[in-house]
Amino acid sequence: MKHSSFLKSVAVLSLGGLAAKAIGAIYRIPLANVLGGYGTGLYQMAYPLFVLLLTFSSAGIPSAFSRVIARETVRGRDGADTVRAAIKIFSIVGFVGMVVMMLLSDGMSRMQGEEGLRWCYLALAPSVFFVAVIAVLRGYFQGKNNMSPTAISEILEQAIKAGVGILFALRFRDEPHLAAALTLLAVSVSELVALAYLYMRYRREGRRRTLTARSASGTVIFLSAIPVMASVAILPLSQFYDSIVVVRLLSRYTARSVALYGLFTGGAVALVNLPATLSYGLSAAVVPAVSRAFARGDYEEGRRRAIYALGLTLLLAVPCALGLFFLAKPIVSLLYGGLSAEDGAMLVKLIRLLSVSAATLAGVQTLSACLTGMGKAKYGALSMLFAVILKMLLEWLLVARPSLSIAGAAISANACYLVAFLMNLFYTVKKTKSEKMQYDYGRGDGRECGGSYKARA
Repeated sequence: MKHSSFLKSVAVLSLGGLAAKAIGAIYRIPLANVLGGYGTGLYQMAYPLFVLLLTFSSAGIPSAFSRVIARETVRGRDGADTVRAAIKIFSIVGFVGMVVMMLLSDGMSRMQGEEGLRWCYLALAPSVFFVAVIAVLRGYFQGKNNMSPTAISEILEQAIKAGVGILFALRFRDEPHLAAALTLLAVSVSELVALAYLYMRYRREGRRRTLTARSASGTVIFLSAIPVMASVAILPLSQFYDSIVVVRLLSRYTARSVALYGLFTGGAVALVNLPATLSYGLSAAVVPAVSRAFARGDYEEGRRRAIYALGLTLLLAVPCALGLFFLAKPIVSLLYGGLSAEDGAMLVKLIRLLSVSAATLAGVQTLSACLTGMGKAKYGALSMLFAVILKMLLEWLLVARPSLSIAGAAISANACYLVAFLMNLFYTVKKTKSEKMQYDYGRGDGRECGGSYKARA
């Protein structure tokens, strides 16, 4: 793939993602005003379980499946059988997730002290199924280097959710439980519309496909997705762990534990995650690009493509990190002007501490995608697992110290992302070089590729 084609793919995904996020951000303002504090609280309380189930049922599937499709494209296969097999597998996974959410709706609502939440969970549950199938179809198009279906479907999701959600909220604004449940039903409706759009695009393209050699089996598809899904799931699980442990550690010596944790996650972390969000298009586009190179045996080109994607990521993320560090105070004044002087000063401190993670987290995202394209997603999962364990240990040591307080969580997060970044970078470079040596050795006879022979000896 030429640089111009790669950049076009990145631009399409990035612009689509930004447009979708802009619609989502704008939608939340009138939604909060219509639902009010109580209705908004119900709406938000249903999301943690939903996000957790999505993580296990669909997170990472587009990246993993796009690699499979890219490799089959290089081998002259159209991928139709592979798509059918993947849809069967992940439809089952998504259906199980949907049923689990429905079964847990009663228990979760009672545990949260709001029995009316049951209907919110039931309204949101179908989305778990729809998103699992959507992830497969997005992976197919991304593997074919056709990024517009993903971008358009993301925009369509947010537009339908916003339009239908506001209509429901306005119609039933005097009944908070019903309004919240129907607003969450709008999420399921939006996913259904996005799925219908992607399926129609897939069927339209199917008219131009021709039968080819046997494609990847369902077992191969599922096994290839597991490391990617595991890698994606580790961080959300660690954040769930943080929401319990960090608050408890803080509560040992301050009555403001919840407020401090809120400043950390809702303020500093949210800002630091923005560069990774902006570079999402890079991580999605690099998977098929690297995978095609590896499928052809052109490991040097795969390495160059990975380093090129990382360079573009850092070109975006490093200035953002510097901006967060030097402009933390005016950013807080602009975005969080309602905070007290004490909370504002703490947030400025946290943003400056975490600013380095704006670059390393974006780099981790891109390098994890590169490892997925190389067929070594397990390395990305291992590096993140090791980094998260380190973060947890550091949190116990640092957050427990009153002199550091919540700043200890920021230092721990910096260590986590830096270690994951360095490990991913090592695996990315080492993997391509070792693969190239093995490939050269396999083609040669010792004299033709003596360097590779020595490396293996």
